[in-house]
Amino acid sequence: MRRLAGDGSTVSLVGAVGSQGVFAIERPTRTLSAMLARAGGITIQPEIAQVTVLRGDQKGKIWFQDLYENPKFDIALRGGDRVLVEEDTRSFTALGATGTQARVPFETQVISAVEAIAQVGGLLSASADPTGVFVLRNEPAEIANQVLGRDDLIGAQRMVYVLDLTEPNGMFMARDFVIRDQDTLYVTEAPFTQWNKVIASFTGTLGAVTTITSAADTLTGG
Repeated sequence: MRRLAGDGSTVSLVGAVGSQGVFAIERPTRTLSAMLARAGGITIQPEIAQVTVLRGDQKGKIWFQDLYENPKFDIALRGGDRVLVEEDTRSFTALGATGTQARVPFETQVISAVEAIAQVGGLLSASADPTGVFVLRNEPAEIANQVLGRDDLIGAQRMVYVLDLTEPNGMFMARDFVIRDQDTLYVTEAPFTQWNKVIASFTGTLGAVTTITSAADTLTGG
């Protein structure tokens, strides 16, 4: 004898679905995508939705959109399967002269340095230095050795990548540079802005320098 779909086999669906619960496997809902539809679909943005299937001691995770872009991921369900739908938890941190300084969740499966900058409001036009865009990350030893042309590094390495957006191909490089989970994006300030801060520590604002200079000229008859 063999168990046929619809004879009492069930799967459980939890997480970001329209209706969480235990559902019977029937002929119309034998596949993963059909069962998700049966549960009311997902309740988060498809671009950042991940689907995990637990079967015994095995576990598999895919992007929700892959169910429709690649049919091989739309697996047939078995009794006892557990399905979890959750939002992508990856993020990067933006610091320095950007529109927002915060921990920023990924909005798409893949995000480039240009997209990351845009996601935090771009560079501050009055203070950012486009020649100093840094990406800080921990790289596995094999990648660090390849990047640095070495073969003696062991363990995760702290790496800093520098992007100069003023170079002829700078924007293209930033567009092709992929941001990873836990990266730190740091944009330096222009030298004038740093000098302005030093002056401001003495006068309050840069405008006060002009005021002080004008006052001195008046007192000396200049």
